[in-house]
Amino acid sequence: MTQGVQFNRLMLEMRAMQTEAMAQAKPVAEPEMAGAPSFSEMLGQAVDKVHETQQASSQLASAFEMGQGGVDLTDVMIASQKASVSFQALTQVRNKVVQAYQDIMQMPV
Repeated sequence: MTQGVQFNRLMLEMRAMQTEAMAQAKPVAEPEMAGAPSFSEMLGQAVDKVHETQQASSQLASAFEMGQGGVDLTDVMIASQKASVSFQALTQVRNKVVQAYQDIMQMPV
């Protein structure tokens, strides 16, 4: 349950960061690549994907706990590990983004 609470807190932080980044985004004078997603869009998609992976893992675990047919323990464990790894990767990306932001803010102007 603690991991779920941490995940929800991280999701809220990431969504707040995404909203803040989108609000502060200013149009760039140089043309962007046609169809290329922005960093905030890519970050939002990554957060959504991790959330989907966590939800699928949770649903699979619940189905196994209730004894539903066709749900194998190995599938539950693999889904759980995928969710854990994706969550850890997203946490590391968040840490790197925050560190880069702090480094930029500490640069002399």
